Amino acid sequence: MRKVFQVGQLDHGDPRYVKWRKSLVGRASGWSKGYTKETHASVAKISSTFKKKKIDNFKRWRAEARRQGLIPSGYPGFKRTKDLAFLIGMTLGDGSIYVYPRTEGLRITLGTDKPKLWRYVANVVRRVFRKNPAVSKVKGSECMIVTLYEKEISRRLGIPSGNRGKMKIVLPQWILGGKSMFVSCLKGLYEAEGGFHIHKPTSTYKLIFYNRNDTLLKIVEDGVRGLGFHPHSSKDKVQVSRKDEVYGLKALLSFREYPDI
Repeated sequence: MRKVFQVGQLDHGDPRYVKWRKSLVGRASGWSKGYTKETHASVAKISSTFKKKKIDNFKRWRAEARRQGLIPSGYPGFKRTKDLAFLIGMTLGDGSIYVYPRTEGLRITLGTDKPKLWRYVANVVRRVFRKNPAVSKVKGSECMIVTLYEKEISRRLGIPSGNRGKMKIVLPQWILGGKSMFVSCLKGLYEAEGGFHIHKPTSTYKLIFYNRNDTLLKIVEDGVRGLGFHPHSSKDKVQVSRKDEVYGLKALLSFREYPDI
C-alpha cells in the first residue's frame, strides 16, 4: 500500500515544510476552532451515537498508521539505562505526570536561569521516549517547561500521577541495586532540587537536597550515606556539610555538569 505523505512530519528546515507553514498565514480559522467534541452540540451528538452503536470510524486509519510506524502498536517498558534512571529522579524532583482521557502528560518545570539543564533534560526525554518533547517558556514567569504526551507514562516510569506530596515513594530495585544507576537517579534528584552553597568567610560548604516528601528525603539520605558520605537531615532537606564530602559528592554526581550540551 502506498505510504501517505504528511508534510507536518518533515524536518522544519525542509523547503516544503517552510512553504506549507507560510501558506497557513492569514488562512481563515476552521469552523471547529475553540470547540471539542464534548462542547460542540452537533459533534457531541455524533460522538454519542457512534459510542452507542460501537462504531469506530478511526479503526482503519489507526491500523494503517500503526503499519507505517506513525503511532506505536503498544507501549512496552523502557530500556533500563542511566538516562532512564536520571529521568526518574528528575521527574520525582521537578516533574509531574497528568492523566487525560486518552493519554498522559509528562511535564518537567525548570528555571530559565539554567539553560543547560533544561536543554539536557529535553535531550534525555528525547532519548528515553524516542520522540521530541515540547519545550516552552511560561509567560510572565522565569520557568521553562519540558512536555511530552504519550500513553502509560506513569506505569512505565514507575511514578504515580498527580500530587506526590504525601505519597510513599519507592525506587525500583534495578536502580537501588546498582551504584551507577542509583548515582544517575540521584543526579536527577539533585539537579531538580539541589543546591551547592559556599561561604568562605565562615568556611561553610553545603550540598543540599530540598523536598517535602518524607519518604523521598529518606531515600536520598540513606542512599548518600550508602555511598560513603555523612549526610544529616532536617525538615524538608538533606545536606552534606563536610568540605571534602561536599566536593566529593558534587564530583560523583557531576552536579551542574551536562556533557552533551
